[in-house]
Amino acid sequence: MTESTQPLENREVRIPCGDAWLHGDLVLPAGFIGLVLFVHGSGSGRHSARNRQVAHRLQQAGIATLLFDLLTAQEEQVDLHTLQHRFDIDLLTRRIQDATAWVMRQPELQQAPLGYFGASTGSAAALISAARLGQRIAAVVSRGGRPDLAGPVALAAITAPTLLIVGGNDDGVVELNQQAFEHLRCSKQLAIVPGATHLFEERGALEQVASLAASWFSTHLAERQPRNLMPTERSS
Repeated sequence: MTESTQPLENREVRIPCGDAWLHGDLVLPAGFIGLVLFVHGSGSGRHSARNRQVAHRLQQAGIATLLFDLLTAQEEQVDLHTLQHRFDIDLLTRRIQDATAWVMRQPELQQAPLGYFGASTGSAAALISAARLGQRIAAVVSRGGRPDLAGPVALAAITAPTLLIVGGNDDGVVELNQQAFEHLRCSKQLAIVPGATHLFEERGALEQVASLAASWFSTHLAERQPRNLMPTERSS
């Protein structure tokens, strides 16, 4: 896998989602091969150090990234006290679909292969969105996720190559990922990081996640490149 040494273009963006506006950070490496949208989990946001570390690794591999808040500032405050939004998979799914629609309206991103990187409950929203968008999504990676919350019907409908990464010591979540894995009918892989717990805080664990994700996205986003670069599609 070739790592990019080209400068990065960084932008703060505002994404319309119904009556709300969500804030995000868009990073575009020179000559990027595709874009990965990050779908964070419960109690997290675009400033998550873990997701930013993975995003940096993807950027080094020439992959554009979009980290954005799934909740508004007001919703986050409510969620801190009630926890009512972080497990609202329908809401999170609508938000990721709105963000994806926004990406596809941006002139420099319209032809880019798209991927989702989901964490915790955000993984379920990413997987449901991937099932609904079909061939428009080129790859999905779940980190310590709850893919079971997507449900067997959505899991079976996903066409994008899907990688589930889970810590070997993430009690209960390993089994939930194994069960969800059986429902997937797409190209798939289950990677268990030995000794890692839910947040991959152990030495070297998150680096393994980042490397696995970068390899998966590099392979499957690149597979979409020839089609996206066809002159007939570029001329629109």
